[in-house]
Amino acid sequence: MPNIKSAKKRVKVNLKKNAENRMVKSQINTVVRKYKTAVAEKDLEKASQLLKEVVSVLDSAVSKNVIHKNCASRKQARLYKLLEAAK
Repeated sequence: MPNIKSAKKRVKVNLKKNAENRMVKSQINTVVRKYKTAVAEKDLEKASQLLKEVVSVLDSAVSKNVIHKNCASRKQARLYKLLEAAK
């Protein structure tokens, strides 16, 4: 347990940021899971709508520095490829 005031504050800030980052990552996983199930069910219209949502969520995660831009780009490319394969 930290004794110094600034160290105590860092612990509080880190816990809050960690919770926010976990929330964003969980949101990414949820949207991607919905998208993949739509592709698996061959519901291409719904999948194309969900793909826009996935891209939006990934881009917002990049802007919040939760994930790296290359990671988001790689995920997006794989998801686009998945939709093209389903077509």
